[in-house]
Amino acid sequence: MDLIEILREDYRRFPADQHYECYAEDVLFKDPLTQFRGRERYRQMIQFIGFWFKQPRIELHDIQQTGAQIRTEWTLSWLAPLPWRPAIAVRGWSELQLDVQGLICSHIDYWSCSRLNVLQQHLRIHK
Repeated sequence: MDLIEILREDYRRFPADQHYECYAEDVLFKDPLTQFRGRERYRQMIQFIGFWFKQPRIELHDIQQTGAQIRTEWTLSWLAPLPWRPAIAVRGWSELQLDVQGLICSHIDYWSCSRLNVLQQHLRIHK
């Protein structure tokens, strides 16, 4: 299975049964909230999402590879673990850079909305 198909599969199953072996040991991860290095830290972040968030899901809208770069467009959604269980949705894209071994050495997420917008989604109370 090629990397694009593996990534499609990971998005479908997110956050369960991810292919962490596709990431370099010292992979850089960055999004609007955090930045760190390491495949193990990346795995822990995904496990945290699966444990704390309710019904997390990533809908993959597009995936394209140009040379050593892969770009994905997606919507991440979940029910926040708050008493009123607000539904959160963040649309964005990821830029994945491959190293010479074909492993993902950089995974940078961008959001199409602000951090304030995400906070406001958490504060909505549905009746």
